[in-house]
Amino acid sequence: MVSAARMETFLIVARQGSIRRAATQLHVTEAAVSAAVAHIEKQLGAKLVAKAGRGIALTEAGRVYAEYCRSILGLMKEAQAAVRQAEIGRLRIGVVATAGESVLLRPLAKFRNRYPDIELSLSIHPRDVLFVELLHHETDLVIAGRPPRDAGLVTRARRASQLVVVGAPDRCRDPLRSTWLLRGRGSGTRDATLALLDQLQISPPTLTLGSHGAVIAAAREGLGVTLIHNDAVEHHVETGALRVLPVDGTPLDRAWHAITTRTPTPTTRLFLAHIMDRAEVGEDAFHNPTTFS
Repeated sequence: MVSAARMETFLIVARQGSIRRAATQLHVTEAAVSAAVAHIEKQLGAKLVAKAGRGIALTEAGRVYAEYCRSILGLMKEAQAAVRQAEIGRLRIGVVATAGESVLLRPLAKFRNRYPDIELSLSIHPRDVLFVELLHHETDLVIAGRPPRDAGLVTRARRASQLVVVGAPDRCRDPLRSTWLLRGRGSGTRDATLALLDQLQISPPTLTLGSHGAVIAAAREGLGVTLIHNDAVEHHVETGALRVLPVDGTPLDRAWHAITTRTPTPTTRLFLAHIMDRAEVGEDAFHNPTTFS
């Protein structure tokens, strides 16, 4: 049987694409890493890696095995968390950038104050990456848009939100003729923007920016208009730095979803109860879409 330590070594080799870089990350010798990979290949009776230029690449068998390793290791860590008391457990939250900056921080701060012994971690990634991590049990809960159908993921709570088109006052008089500012690939808001442009049957110039903050800053400077969650620009609209622009088909209802696997840990359940507790988190509270059991 292959040990968890060897699986972890193999995954680092897969991510780094190099025995040398994997050894550096693990603070062991290259010979030790090579031996671990060779041991797994012998146990499985399959070739998992092959030379590719100066590094290595996974074979098809290696890619399949890496996916299983991610799930197995994720489940092992989840199992350890599941048997601990909820109030002293561990919670790994994954969020898209907009939710991380505009929706989650206040409820998370109150949760931290309420349960100081829980080990918290927060990671910000594009939606598609978050759902893959959740499926592999590498994250306990995701705050993002609607999960893909038939993925085996469950929406436990929702919070209302809308996508609106905003631009700098007096700089973007006609949004249909303006440059549209886009997030990077993998962003749900980017997909919604492209679908809206399709629906409007227009092909305006676009400018892709690498981060949520950069899109807002560019819109404030008059570089273009953007479709964005109202949560993210509420303050900018109130101060007059941005204004909501009338565009057919908007605003779009795009609720935030709190998503888990089918077997959330006790600490994850505790956090879900917290963010749905209006007395505790006020207007930031999520709502239970169905009976949660």
